[in-house]
Amino acid sequence: MATEGIDGVRMTWNSWPRTKVEASKCVIPIATSIQLIRPHTDLPTTLPYVPLKCKTCCSILNPFARVDFQALIWICPFCFQRNHFPQHYSGISETNVPGELYPQFTTIQYTLQNPNPNPDYSISSVYLFVLDTCMLEEELEFAKSGLKRAIGMLPDNAMVGFISYGTQVQVHELGFSDISKVYVFRGSKELSKDSVLDQLGLSGRRPGMHKGGGGGGGPNLGVTRFLLPASECEYTLNSLLDELSTDQWPVPQGNRALRCTGVALSVAAGLLGACLAGAGARIVALVGGPCTEGPGTIVSKDLSEPVRSHKDLHKDAAPFFKKAVHFYEELAKQLVSQGHVLDVFASALDQVGVAEMKVAIEKTGGLVVLAESFGHSVFKDSFKHIFEDGEQSLGLSFNGTLEINCSKDIKIQGIIGPCTSLEKKGPAVSNTVIGEGNTTAWKLCGLDKNTCLTVFFDVSSSEKSDPSGNTNSQLYIQFLTSYQSPDGQTKLRVTTITRRWVDAGVSNEELVQGFDQETAAVVVARLASYKMEMEEDFDATRWLDRNLIRLCAKFGDYRKDDPSSFTLNSSFSLFPQFMFHLRRSQFLQVFNNSPDETAYFRILLNREGISNAAVMIQPTLTAFSFNSLPSPALLDVASIAADRILLLDAYFSVVIFHGMTIAQWRNLGYQNQPEHQAFAQLLQVPHDEAQVIIRERFPVPRLVVCDQHGSQARFLLAKLNPSATYNNANDMAAGSDVIFTDDVSLQVFFEHLQRLAVQSS
Repeated sequence: MATEGIDGVRMTWNSWPRTKVEASKCVIPIATSIQLIRPHTDLPTTLPYVPLKCKTCCSILNPFARVDFQALIWICPFCFQRNHFPQHYSGISETNVPGELYPQFTTIQYTLQNPNPNPDYSISSVYLFVLDTCMLEEELEFAKSGLKRAIGMLPDNAMVGFISYGTQVQVHELGFSDISKVYVFRGSKELSKDSVLDQLGLSGRRPGMHKGGGGGGGPNLGVTRFLLPASECEYTLNSLLDELSTDQWPVPQGNRALRCTGVALSVAAGLLGACLAGAGARIVALVGGPCTEGPGTIVSKDLSEPVRSHKDLHKDAAPFFKKAVHFYEELAKQLVSQGHVLDVFASALDQVGVAEMKVAIEKTGGLVVLAESFGHSVFKDSFKHIFEDGEQSLGLSFNGTLEINCSKDIKIQGIIGPCTSLEKKGPAVSNTVIGEGNTTAWKLCGLDKNTCLTVFFDVSSSEKSDPSGNTNSQLYIQFLTSYQSPDGQTKLRVTTITRRWVDAGVSNEELVQGFDQETAAVVVARLASYKMEMEEDFDATRWLDRNLIRLCAKFGDYRKDDPSSFTLNSSFSLFPQFMFHLRRSQFLQVFNNSPDETAYFRILLNREGISNAAVMIQPTLTAFSFNSLPSPALLDVASIAADRILLLDAYFSVVIFHGMTIAQWRNLGYQNQPEHQAFAQLLQVPHDEAQVIIRERFPVPRLVVCDQHGSQARFLLAKLNPSATYNNANDMAAGSDVIFTDDVSLQVFFEHLQRLAVQSS
């Protein structure tokens, strides 16, 4: 929070090289990470009036504008246009300025008039639940219980709809309370939006909930039939869930269940498009296995054929993959045009198709949780978390739009993160595209207080600064985020930031001091993951190594060809360590992970803030022992000791690891004896710390409690620097451990890096 301040912004370089050539020599791209609607204690109260826009570039009045209080004129820092203040600003003076000109309020929020007022409905949010019934009865009971709890937590005016599916899709008409009324769709063929609406009886009216005309036409009929306020349909829905059983379609021996996930999501999107196009709505899908029927199929019905692996994808031996991805790309376009979100809660021991769904989840800003079972705390607690309010609330918001304005010599290459390009062209659009590019505006159907985007910039100037000093030494970037908040209000958050241009060729010092190595590590991880998905045969490890050698050669201090003389400025000293852990991380090493897991990890890497993403790359380790207070420990196998407890936070999992002696004492029950209260306390403290981490995080991480030399100790050992392996086990201290790996240790990695950096200049 302190690093990102009120703006929620962090940059790889806080001083920018002035020319394109100097920027390319910096190796690490110029990029900004921004958490768009993150709450902050210093944020001023929301301003209740319309913001002032520059008449040339449409940027909004901000603290960096020059103001002439006598003439009532403000000069835009982006295009230098002189703008007149309107009449109602006539009372301003140097001692009486509006909130948006306070120098400390570089981020400020406005409440806007709702563009589509509709007195018929005061809708805060819409949830269309889509439940897979092709699963074991026990699993279905867990999923139903999670749904019931969620519906009970919803605000009374939240709209709820329900679709269940197995071999066929059942749309439940909740508004027909006399008897249970269901519309059934075949799961084996692709349905057009029109055929869905025809069958549901919704094609007679023009789609769209909001009507411009007066006369009290009332809401769309589909809203009252299929989507009802939670307060009205809670009893009906609970009764329906009680009666719902597993899919009855017979499954022949040696076959998978026929599951039509693609058709179910297609019908859900069509229903929401007819009832509530343009209003904030979420499709919340609970998926219990792979799609085997109709569009979006990821594997055949025959159990003898395994679900595609990374090896299959690499060899182009996954026959269903490309077709399924294309289906979800089209579904994403439909959902984005309607302004709706797809959330996926996948719980199964096998893969369910998150790798194929990734495009629809990311482009709509949806949430995703991957768990082993609907009874597992990862699903149960995460699912509950999205419906909580107050302090624990995720701040789920809808219908977001981000626009970026920037100074003359800055171009936008694109964004990596949960958004979709709106193809808005302008002078700030770069020819180089990274992620969602070719635009200065993006759509975010769903966003929350943790949503983070990475914006990549290009410096277009080829000239050095003017020696006469006329060149502007400051650059400006403005982020305009409009969105519908959880309480239904339309808000606009304006963040304006400034940084200095520096002549990198003249002095590296200012450039070096402005380097943010944590942000740089996360940006490089996001870019490497993106390239692995987009570029065929991209060798991520080699690309990382080359860039790291180039960076050290440019910014290190050394005598040529003398590795022992090599030193790195403290602004860069942690970066090689981040790269060492990134090379070994699940983002680059896909071995031992399924395509679904890799897609899941990458979705979260791209949408979380910098500090969370840094933990994904380089986990944190805390040591607990009798002799000292809890303290950070090196992420190294040497940190393991027989009389120590270690707490590893690897973001997706939290591991409590007991040393050999501690585990023996615990097994003997010493903690239950009154004279060993200190030991009982030592055992409890890591659990308390772990619960603090788990409570604050979404998705909820998996908690692993293990002992030294136990089978689950691998969760810790896989993340540690292998400074002691079976090759050098003789040098170990008693009670410590070894890692059976051929990976090089951090020390060897550094030695190689120093040698290559001093040669390459």
